[in-house]
Amino acid sequence: MAKKTVAVGSSVGLHARPAATVAAAAGEYDEEITIALGDGDPVDASSVLLIMTLGAENGAEVTIESDNEEAVEAIAALVASDLDA
Repeated sequence: MAKKTVAVGSSVGLHARPAATVAAAAGEYDEEITIALGDGDPVDASSVLLIMTLGAENGAEVTIESDNEEAVEAIAALVASDLDA
């Protein structure tokens, strides 16, 4: 299982628009992709609402996991970027 931890880059954290962007990208992959805030329980990265329930603010560390290493890298890059820019 591939795993990567990154800091949330969006100035408003993983809220509505950034969460929707991440969820849409995660939904493009066949493999399950999860995202977790700190040591918290992982949630399905293809669900906007579940991502928003994490309450991940700007700079918070989140961990992305999947059997697909390419998916982990792509989602991690999105989460680390400023999706509000």
